[in-house]
Amino acid sequence: MTIRSTVGTRKLRHRPLAGTGGRTAAIFLSPFFVLFVLAMVAPVIYAIGMSLFAERRNGLGFGGAVVEFVGLGNYVDVLSSETFVAGFGRLALYCILYIPALLAVALLFALLLDAAVAKAKRVFQLLLFLPHAVPGVIAALIWAYLYTPGVSPFVSALESGGIQIDFLSLQMVLPSMVNIAVWEWAGYNVIILFTALQAVPREVLEAARVDGASEIRTALSIKTPLIAPALGVALLFTVIGSLQLFTEPKILSTATTAVTSTWVPNMWAYDAAFNRNNLPQAAAASIILAVLAGALSWVVTRFTSKERTR
Repeated sequence: MTIRSTVGTRKLRHRPLAGTGGRTAAIFLSPFFVLFVLAMVAPVIYAIGMSLFAERRNGLGFGGAVVEFVGLGNYVDVLSSETFVAGFGRLALYCILYIPALLAVALLFALLLDAAVAKAKRVFQLLLFLPHAVPGVIAALIWAYLYTPGVSPFVSALESGGIQIDFLSLQMVLPSMVNIAVWEWAGYNVIILFTALQAVPREVLEAARVDGASEIRTALSIKTPLIAPALGVALLFTVIGSLQLFTEPKILSTATTAVTSTWVPNMWAYDAAFNRNNLPQAAAASIILAVLAGALSWVVTRFTSKERTR
């Protein structure tokens, strides 16, 4: 009895105390949360506070500027701006073209990669992901060069074949931006979908082949439904990224007059902050975009979760 009790006592001594694991996790996670608060939460709170004030000048402008609390006045002014609202219309058209095109291209290449031979998979993964490794500004500059008549070898080749296309015209500039974004982000989403395809049980695919299903039928009727959660994640990231459209139109605005300084809401906020020196209105526009992104993210998450539960 004495030996058993001694062994039990030793086991109790070596057993970790309740709550130690939680404290350890908190210690390791604290750097992340500190950086998250400083880099994400604090700027949002500062922007909200700034959006509630405005600078007013006294008299004829010789009395200096006075900061006044205006409440939601900046939000009303931003939403009353015709250029800001028109930017949302262009952004909506961009999303209608960009989101289906990107997901379709990413899914197609992911399915082709999954069906490719083992030796070629990594080569094609690298080739597809390389455009995403190029910074967005550099990618937009490259495509702006390829779109510009007179200097672009691509446009010159089309003209030599009798095809006249002005990629920077008022009618074509939006599809041109969609092409840039798809070229840049397709590889990133291919990796997400291809990783999900690798987790599909091989037994299910073998059973489909035994039943006589073709590769196309297997891809559309079996593989695609099984990676629906990954498609939902890609859709969520794509929607959020679409609302942040700025780099492509900003770069193309230097090459064409079809893109103005307030072409999309992000450019409107940039123009308000750095061209019109109206930081409170820029902050209000940013908060409106953040709220819209959060609302759309919630809608996409609920929609994809309902589809998975069916």
